[in-house]
Amino acid sequence: MRRLHVICVAVALFLMISVSACSGPTAPAQPTSVPQPTQAPEPTQAPAATTASEPTPEATAGSQTPEPEFADFEPNNFERSTNIDNEWLPLQPGTQWVYEGTTVEAGESLSRRLEFTVTDLTKEIEGVRTVVAWVVDISDGEIVEKEIAFYAQDNDGNVWFLGEYPEEYENGEFVKAPTWIAGLEDARAGIKMWAEPQLGIPSYYQGWGPAVDWSDYGQVDQMGQQTCVPVDCYEDVLTIAESSLGETDAFQLKYYARGVGEVRVGWRGADASQEELELVELVQLSPDALAQVRAEALKLEKHAYEISQDVYAHTLPAE
Repeated sequence: MRRLHVICVAVALFLMISVSACSGPTAPAQPTSVPQPTQAPEPTQAPAATTASEPTPEATAGSQTPEPEFADFEPNNFERSTNIDNEWLPLQPGTQWVYEGTTVEAGESLSRRLEFTVTDLTKEIEGVRTVVAWVVDISDGEIVEKEIAFYAQDNDGNVWFLGEYPEEYENGEFVKAPTWIAGLEDARAGIKMWAEPQLGIPSYYQGWGPAVDWSDYGQVDQMGQQTCVPVDCYEDVLTIAESSLGETDAFQLKYYARGVGEVRVGWRGADASQEELELVELVQLSPDALAQVRAEALKLEKHAYEISQDVYAHTLPAE
């Protein structure tokens, strides 16, 4: 019996030691506290970082400008496309805007004159009937560029830019014609002027011509401004800041008055041209003067069909 008692005692002691050994490790596990590592991300505060990264109005106008966006282009949304009566950019046939000022080339300030005329011609581009504009660029008394450009207004009142054929000259001689037309060589139409421009609208492409590195975009910069030019003084002026993907912190500022259109051009940042223009003439051409502009535009288009075999030659003639 004693031997049995000893065995029982031994068994009891063994069980006590085993229980003690098994329960021992669980005690230290309690202070290990798994929640501690989960508190480590707390200092990162992701929402605060998101707020800080949002561009302020000042940054939006500078190098922090977000990636531009393409507006949705729907050819079926242009029922009266040639009646461009957008209050910020009315383009009625026979209207001519003349701007004068200065620009910088190779470090030298040169006089500049720009003539923009809405012809009575129209041209179909990517299924949309467009208005043909005639543009003459004069630098230091010499014509450096002649251009025909194409605009249309959608049913919502937005004015679209669908391409251009610009001829560049040096010493009176033709140099090149970097042409882009929406629907050809991956070119796309873009917004030239919104029907209702608002601060905070994301920057938007004004067109896209990758074959000739044309990537201009705009952003509503200011509203409710005042400005005076030789033609008149204007209130409630809209300012659009324009740049391109090839430029960094370089903006051309274009000022628009209701019922008039573009009245001033300025610059900000690292814009090498530092172009400054003011509206000096705003006229409605006589029938004879308009006919002369029309003839010049058609003459340029005829040359376009010869020069631009890959692009312009694939478009229908203006009429």
